[in-house]
Amino acid sequence: MNRQYSAFAHTYDKMMHDVDRDAWIAYLDGFLKEHGAHDIMDCACGTGANAIRLFKLGYHVTGNDVSPDMLMEARNNAFREGAKRITFICEDMRKLKIHKEIDAIVCVCDGVNYLTSMKDVESFFHHAATCLKPGGLLLFDISSAYKFREILATNTYTEETDDYAYIWKNNYDPGSRLCEMSLTCFVKQGVHYDRFHETHLMRAHAEEELDAALKNAGFANIQKYDAFTRDPVKPDSERIQYAAVKEETR
Repeated sequence: MNRQYSAFAHTYDKMMHDVDRDAWIAYLDGFLKEHGAHDIMDCACGTGANAIRLFKLGYHVTGNDVSPDMLMEARNNAFREGAKRITFICEDMRKLKIHKEIDAIVCVCDGVNYLTSMKDVESFFHHAATCLKPGGLLLFDISSAYKFREILATNTYTEETDDYAYIWKNNYDPGSRLCEMSLTCFVKQGVHYDRFHETHLMRAHAEEELDAALKNAGFANIQKYDAFTRDPVKPDSERIQYAAVKEETR
């Protein structure tokens, strides 16, 4: 993984203003409660927005992310929100480790898409399985192949506010199924604007690949939904929610 979410970390929450995080976490809370989960990991936790919400719902939460800059924001946010008991760890999701098995792992908002090869995905699933108790739950979502192909594609997005502006250019290659996202952001600092640039790389994973990799890692009862519902995945689903259970015999 290259260095992503570095300078961008300080602006990320503002740029996610249109995401209803409360509704998203309420959706995941339904799965977690059904499985009686208590000790959970928020994988690729970013600025901690989801980990903090899960903590406030009564879960014992560990957050991990590969970006030190995002984790600094997460720790500051947790302190402000009275969630200092969340443990944040700087760790590559392909090499997850934890001192004792836990009930559930959640990975919200494209974390798995940032794994740009099936080797990386398989490593994440394998290490996730080793962190979970038998019968433990893995919850993750992906931006679908349909979304990459038909919506992100080679489109450019822009936004301008009083505090920042950005230009986001996509370049999706159907052959490799890799999407390069070029982000230039201007952040107001006093009367001036600081400019920074980051390039993000994501992969449009095929459902069949993910299903096979989950089974090989020891997961069963693999369920897929049109995200934010319990409806089956549709041809034009933009986000797919996975729920998979670690086999009891592993």
